[in-house]
Amino acid sequence: MEELEYNKKVEKWGIFQVKVNGFKDGNPFTDYVIRGIFRGKNENVKVEGFYDGDGIYIVRFMPSFEGKYIFEISGNAVKEKKTGSFEVIAPSEKNHGPVRIVNTYHFAYEDGTPYYPIGTTCYVWNLQSDEMIEETLNTLRESAFNKIRFCIFPKHYDYNLGEPRSYPYEGTPMDSSVLTKENFGDYTGKTEGNDWNFKKFNVEHFKHIEKCIQALQDIGIEADLIIMHPYDRWGFSCMKADEDALYWKYVLSRFSAYRNVWWSLANEYDLFKYKTIRDWEQYAKIICKNDPYNHLRSIHNCLSFYDYNRPWITHCSIQRQDLYKSSECVNEWRERYKKPVVLDEIAYEGNIQHGWGNISGTEMLRRFWEAVCRGGYPGHGETYMNASNILWWSHGGKLNGESHKRFAFLINIMKDTPGIGLAPSKKCAWDEICAVPESSCENEYYLYYYSFMQPSFREFHFDEQTDYEVEIIDTWNMKIEKAGVHRGKFSVSLPGRPYMAIRIREVK
Repeated sequence: MEELEYNKKVEKWGIFQVKVNGFKDGNPFTDYVIRGIFRGKNENVKVEGFYDGDGIYIVRFMPSFEGKYIFEISGNAVKEKKTGSFEVIAPSEKNHGPVRIVNTYHFAYEDGTPYYPIGTTCYVWNLQSDEMIEETLNTLRESAFNKIRFCIFPKHYDYNLGEPRSYPYEGTPMDSSVLTKENFGDYTGKTEGNDWNFKKFNVEHFKHIEKCIQALQDIGIEADLIIMHPYDRWGFSCMKADEDALYWKYVLSRFSAYRNVWWSLANEYDLFKYKTIRDWEQYAKIICKNDPYNHLRSIHNCLSFYDYNRPWITHCSIQRQDLYKSSECVNEWRERYKKPVVLDEIAYEGNIQHGWGNISGTEMLRRFWEAVCRGGYPGHGETYMNASNILWWSHGGKLNGESHKRFAFLINIMKDTPGIGLAPSKKCAWDEICAVPESSCENEYYLYYYSFMQPSFREFHFDEQTDYEVEIIDTWNMKIEKAGVHRGKFSVSLPGRPYMAIRIREVK
């Protein structure tokens, strides 16, 4: 490799990368630092780089403006400073930049294009075989999903007891052939028998994660990275504070420049035996200091909500706390936190033994529609048992359920809403859910959803002067039927079955 390697052109919100030959004696992950300063007409950004093995250091940068940039690479990993320049060109057609918060409760890409998250959970799809990974990507290409939650660390839990394709550290794992539930406990404690060097990363593991993030970006999907989780037999959930800090900084230096990255500090933070709120707040400080692009940040719960009012949290990442209620609580959470409400776990469509993983496809879709009409964003997962024990929720592969087939229809309804985002109407009747545009619009718009109820008709009265176009929406069968233009007091006939909606729009 040349002493300094980089591209002369990069698109706006793309990745500009500089590779540098440096020192490799001792422990390059702890003994040396590499950093860069990138200057353009409209921004001046400092970033930390990372060691990529074989004496190579990398510094990455995501430019937010077009035009000429100059850069400077320095640190004790190299003998002398390195400089250069490059050109930032216009973004390609599908490159809208990172996702940001808009209208308090909603999302848009940085170029202003509305973003309506329809996410799924696939915890360790990225740590499966190449064939399984490609099958997962093919499934995602054909789906309506535009966000996926997954882990950097391997995960140990029911239906996911095998070894991952790689480990994040140099060393060796415990002998899993002697593992039993009795000698491991509840999957959230320390386990003897591992031999890791928590100061030396396995760079191939992280290169592979990057490959997966890029593959998702190529098909328009946000990578909601779960940085830590408690389901662990390898000891990664029990590292010391300095080891955690080293891990966080390494992750941030490698992944921050990808525009489609979100940070999830933890999956089920409240199940960690050896972490405190003070620890999580410290990790949040590391993120805020080392991510110059201000990617979206949150933390996910099991039993107890984190304080989503914390200023570093950009949106709520919620797992429902009640066996039955989930989307029904979106109004309350919006009022309490004044932030977007993302229901990353509202239970999974499937038939496993656990109550969180055996709701029907119709119930999953009901929760989706109800969350959307209350101004929130629901998340999907699937846990159908099969002979190979390959469950989408953990491994990826193929989807076997019914709800996911109907999400594209829902997202098109969301895209057809004036402005950006829906909000729960305060004028609706006690026995209905009604959504209106979050921000004021020129014409009135109402979306009524009747959930598992099955009225045969509904009556409406807005005023005596305005004409309203009425449509009946069958959310399960994905059909929209025009029901005429009405004025004054009018009645809308329904088929008397559940999961129906009515859309009413003012006629110009």
